[in-house]
Amino acid sequence: MKVVHFVTLMAATLILMVSMPVYASQMDERIESSARESHVFKTYLKHDDIRIQSRDGAVTLTGYVSKESHRTLAGDTVAGLPGVISVENRLHIKSRESTMSSSDLLISDKVQSTLMFHRSVNSEMTRIEVKDGVVTLRGTATSQAQKDLTSEYARDIEGVNDVINKMIVSNATNNSLPSTIVEYMDDVSINSQVNMALLFHRSTSFLHTMSSTKNGVVTLTGRAKNSAEIDLVTKLVSDIHGVRSVNNQMSIR
Repeated sequence: MKVVHFVTLMAATLILMVSMPVYASQMDERIESSARESHVFKTYLKHDDIRIQSRDGAVTLTGYVSKESHRTLAGDTVAGLPGVISVENRLHIKSRESTMSSSDLLISDKVQSTLMFHRSVNSEMTRIEVKDGVVTLRGTATSQAQKDLTSEYARDIEGVNDVINKMIVSNATNNSLPSTIVEYMDDVSINSQVNMALLFHRSTSFLHTMSSTKNGVVTLTGRAKNSAEIDLVTKLVSDIHGVRSVNNQMSIR
């Protein structure tokens, strides 16, 4: 009986040893595939050259991206995927010619990314110029309210000294904000957008805020100085693409 038990135990151990690498390999493939198929990678990072390699849940990102915000967005998105233990972000920023200073270029990238994340403004129809921290907005808005909101979001970016809005309101549309459209996208992409938006907005960048997303519902925890700050975070997060509702559990410190 002892011999049979020993043989059975050894067989089970061998099966486990063989199955573990197979499971780890499948998990790594799932992580790499999930990252590539995420909304962030397929939409915001689609023109970047990013290679994703996962080994036992430890992910390494290599390649080139067009701007610093893309580097951060890629790392944050991958870090939120199930099974990911760590992320080593080796992405490099492509060199690009620009008449703007490095500080103005960084501000421009932050403004562009922030407008891109919010659904009540139209980043594709907005052109951004920055000189000594002064942001000039050009392009077309669907309404005066959208034009004003674009100015409000741009002015709230860290480093922006002033905003000059030269956008034209289209006569073909009414003067109200577009109706809210709930986009269905993966929770990891939604959460990454939320994290980046809260980081870039001057009024929320210093707050101790943590976010998690499930089925488009964003739960916020952390601390704020007063109820006005909590309301502001809820307002900004509610306007992120893909967010269906916000459960704000932040406390007042």
